[in-house]
Amino acid sequence: MNRGGLTAAGAYAAKANLNARPPKRKLLMRLAKYLISAKWLLLAALMINIISNLLALIGPRLSGSAIDAMTGGRGNVDFPTVFRYAGLMIAFYAVSAGLSYLLSVIMIRLSRRVVYELRRDLFNRLSQLPVSFFDLHQTGDIISIISYDVDTINASLASDLLQIVTSVITVVGSAVMMVRICAPLTLIFVVTVPLTVLFTSYISKVVRPLFKRRSLMLGELNGYTEESIGGVKTTRAYNRESYMTGRYDRHNKEAADAYYKAEYYGSINGPSVNFINNLSMAMVSLFGSLMFLAGGITLGNISSFVLYSRKFSGPINEFANIFAELQSTFAAADRVFRLMDEMPEKADAPGAKALSGVRGDVDISHVAFGYTPEREIIHDLNLSAPHGTVVAIVGPTGAGKTTIINLLMRFYDTDKGTISVDGTPITEVTRDSLRGSYTMVLQDTWLFHGTIFENIAYGKENVTREEVEEACKAAEIHNYIISLPHGYDTVLSDNGTNISKGQKQLLTIARAMLLDSRMLILDEATSNVDTQTEKRIQSAMLRLMRDDSGPRTCFVIAHRLSTIQHADVILVMNGGDIVEQGTHAQLMEKNGFYARLYKSQFESW
Repeated sequence: MNRGGLTAAGAYAAKANLNARPPKRKLLMRLAKYLISAKWLLLAALMINIISNLLALIGPRLSGSAIDAMTGGRGNVDFPTVFRYAGLMIAFYAVSAGLSYLLSVIMIRLSRRVVYELRRDLFNRLSQLPVSFFDLHQTGDIISIISYDVDTINASLASDLLQIVTSVITVVGSAVMMVRICAPLTLIFVVTVPLTVLFTSYISKVVRPLFKRRSLMLGELNGYTEESIGGVKTTRAYNRESYMTGRYDRHNKEAADAYYKAEYYGSINGPSVNFINNLSMAMVSLFGSLMFLAGGITLGNISSFVLYSRKFSGPINEFANIFAELQSTFAAADRVFRLMDEMPEKADAPGAKALSGVRGDVDISHVAFGYTPEREIIHDLNLSAPHGTVVAIVGPTGAGKTTIINLLMRFYDTDKGTISVDGTPITEVTRDSLRGSYTMVLQDTWLFHGTIFENIAYGKENVTREEVEEACKAAEIHNYIISLPHGYDTVLSDNGTNISKGQKQLLTIARAMLLDSRMLILDEATSNVDTQTEKRIQSAMLRLMRDDSGPRTCFVIAHRLSTIQHADVILVMNGGDIVEQGTHAQLMEKNGFYARLYKSQFESW
């Protein structure tokens, strides 16, 4: 894909948009929608959580009653009462533990469902985004959002959310029980709880941007790693290992520093809140002892109050400990929903019709286009290609050759002028039918992990083995395929890395030959094959362009000018304009820009 018009400023703006900061409330509401979609699991988890915690909250009260039954001295201990309370405690705690386990299982299922739906919606959104989005964003950063950021949300839903809900029930229940036991002692928490809330709120404002930066730096590191691995052969060929390692070290250090700062400042909250809670425990012990000496409270009630105060303070402390994880979750949800909110490809015009019975007459009239407003790539382009015409587009790098293909396929829309197929402007037809009217073979081959048969049959449904074999014979790749141990059932590794580039190109050409479209786009389609194979491919392409169903319109982008000498018309582009137009013989006779390009290729040898 030609990205010549995409500026660094544009890329930075796109990245800033993807990593902007929405309010926490909005993030929570959007996450809640995914949770509500599994309302029955959520309801079951809520009910089990309430019952489990209520049973656990009865334990301290029973413990206090058992202690009061022993305060009469060794000879006056009411053992039946003590055993009864102890037995009830064991029973309540056992049932509570069982319900807690069941709750954990339900929450894991709930988080799994939410994460599945998140990833599904993310991938669906990615499939709807325009090509310009992928031109402006690193693949590694996008993958980081789908994998790392969604996994971060998953971990939070599976553990942190459960802990928060449990904490709320425990805190409220403990507070009620403490008030019932001794209301004056609960005044201690009127001081310590607001202090905890204020401190946590302050740390939240400091830490959340740090976790935002951590996610961003990890995304950039992933993007650079993917880029480096993809270009490892080039790195080795130019002996640039140390240079690439140095750049990786810089990215790695930025990611590590961002991770350290986020975790460092996030870890301050836990010990600080823990200190405040321990301070409240000391005050409870002090004032409780004084009240016991004054006869205002029994020893059993002090014991129960202390246990309840630990239950009250414990969840607050635990919440402080998972505080850093929550900030990481907010940062991850931020990026996930930013990606989900990216604008999809512009909708088809109202009343747009589907192309049918396509002949392949293509007209380009006064077209101007630039990837960014400040830089126009194509200026006042005009072209008429009747059906069956072979149009070759040549010119130096950056002349706008691939940009024309982007416009023909409506990967981008023109800024001015119109492009028509069979007399209908392409803005008035559906994109699906327009793109389905073309067969496209690019210089950058794409194969997926699967069998050779599956890769070739990718673009056409219900294709037979015979049809695939005929296409492969036409593409001069059949003999190679049947020489493999498993023939057409041979499994290709990721992007076909276990076969040569030339063989990959031949497979993609065979894939194109299966389609019945009336227009072809060949963007350096023979660039990765040797000269002898190239000639065979050219013959196959000529048969494809002029099959029994009639001639097909073909747009060929070529740097090797020897491959397009038999084109019906050659467009010579330079600086976004067609500077010359004609057949090979006419252009050579003119002895202009094309002739100089042609001669320079052979003189360079």
